[in-house]
Amino acid sequence: MSSLSPLKNLNVYLLKYRWYFLFGILCVILSNVFSIYIPVFVRQGIDDALFVSRISSIPNSNILYSGALLNAMGFGLAILIAAILKGVFMYFMRQLIVVNSRRIEFDQKNQLFKKYLRLDETFFRNNYTGDLMNRITEDISNVRMYMGPSIMYFANILFSFVLIVFQMWMVNHTLAMWVLIPLPFLSYSIYRVSQKINIGNKKIQEQLSIITTKAQETFAGIRVIKSFGAESSFNKDFYQSGKELKKKSIELAKINALFFPLMAFLMGISTVIVLYIGGLEVEKGLFTAGNVAEFIIYLNMLIWPVASLGWTTALVQKASASQKRINDFLDQKEVVNPGTNAFQFEKNIELVDLTYQYNDKNYPALININLEIKKGLSYGIVGKTGSGKSTLIQILSRQLSVEGQDYLVDGRTILDFELSNFRSKIAYVQQDVFLFSASIKDNILVGAEREVSEKELQEVLKLSTLDSDLKLFNDGIETVIGERGVSLSGGQKQRLSLARALLRDADIYLLDDCLSAVDAETESKIIENLSNTKKSKTWIMSSHRVAPILNSNEIWVLEDGSITARGNHKYLIENNHFYQWLNENQQDL
Repeated sequence: MSSLSPLKNLNVYLLKYRWYFLFGILCVILSNVFSIYIPVFVRQGIDDALFVSRISSIPNSNILYSGALLNAMGFGLAILIAAILKGVFMYFMRQLIVVNSRRIEFDQKNQLFKKYLRLDETFFRNNYTGDLMNRITEDISNVRMYMGPSIMYFANILFSFVLIVFQMWMVNHTLAMWVLIPLPFLSYSIYRVSQKINIGNKKIQEQLSIITTKAQETFAGIRVIKSFGAESSFNKDFYQSGKELKKKSIELAKINALFFPLMAFLMGISTVIVLYIGGLEVEKGLFTAGNVAEFIIYLNMLIWPVASLGWTTALVQKASASQKRINDFLDQKEVVNPGTNAFQFEKNIELVDLTYQYNDKNYPALININLEIKKGLSYGIVGKTGSGKSTLIQILSRQLSVEGQDYLVDGRTILDFELSNFRSKIAYVQQDVFLFSASIKDNILVGAEREVSEKELQEVLKLSTLDSDLKLFNDGIETVIGERGVSLSGGQKQRLSLARALLRDADIYLLDDCLSAVDAETESKIIENLSNTKKSKTWIMSSHRVAPILNSNEIWVLEDGSITARGNHKYLIENNHFYQWLNENQQDL
């Protein structure tokens, strides 16, 4: 039972959609009730039909013959009506339970997606994209099978088994006991086969993930592969992975081949028992031919519920494992956001003795950072690769949680401010540019919550010097740039990302080494454009070179996570040897 404990978290959905489940189970019961009457009508119809055949040769039996024939036809009509009503309630049973599982699937996917959006950078650094995708697709699909088909089949198994066994027992105790003997073996055998099928399916899914990953990496890195002439190596690797998938698929097909023959064999044994013992009872006059037919129908009605017990149990186990993965994910620590106040930045931002360490590192990325950021001024962060520049920018943008650290805005802790409202007041350009498979215009408008005029678009294109590049594309700003902006150069990607940030009327602009792929002339022009616009805004730019930040009001020199010097360009050139060295050798860094 402990292995099923993760499923307790789903009780909230059972409560939320309780009326769907309750009426669905009521339909299960009614469907089984009408199903139970069909064998009874068959037995009575067969017995009446046999009676008609016996009396048809008796003289002066026309009235009796007509009455018996009418009864037989009446039972035939009753079978038809019972079958129709059974089908109707089966339809509503599926509509209420299985269709409702899609609602739960919808709720869960939205819950997980919202959770993804609330997690910080550290989580995404420590998890593979494929695994995150599996949680919101494969795992939720497994849980849906539990919340829909499993619940429906378990209810159907329970009520059909009780009703059928009761009805069989009422007809003939001895024969009922003999018929039930093979069923536990059938259920256990199906359960074992289902386990092997599930294991085989899991192996195939894992191998499919490997193949998908290899294909995705190959397509994404096709230019690198071709430039190194490594096509044959990648083709061989993919061939071996496909060969392994074929092997696992064939193994599963062999196991699947056992399922229906095994069920047919055990069902056949029960049928033989019914025919043999039932025939003896008929010979003794204790049973009728209709009773034998009735028992065979009951037996066939029992086969699927008993056989599906193993399959349904396997579904529950699979759902429990998936729900555990989902629960572990939902327990992940989010970016702390207890505040509800709108973000206001009037005077300054202070970082006091800020130290930050990633969970997967054994040394801190930032050590005792003390800074004051005044509104309306520009700041530069400079240092070698790995000195902590990006970490500091991510903390300022609250991409990384600062719980327990002193991060103050006008004397108030940053946690007082509602997170989404805070982020709406900042513009953050990441070092690792990400572009969507859409047009240049759509990528610039990402996150825009208002109507943007053509004039505003042209302005940010000019500020980022991207306006001249649009002439190179046939469709201009409407050009679709492909996955991750594959049709753009590194510099064009960075400038497009910068244009996206400049479109926002933000209080603070955070630029994380966002001009590293831009040539010196274009970089100089962009810096000049930025210095002449939005002067009332606060600018913070990190760079491993001095050139982009030399006109900043204050520059912070980062070495191994610590600020070793601060001041304007002139002061640092005169007083800091490391900064002097950076300035002299910046073309080589």
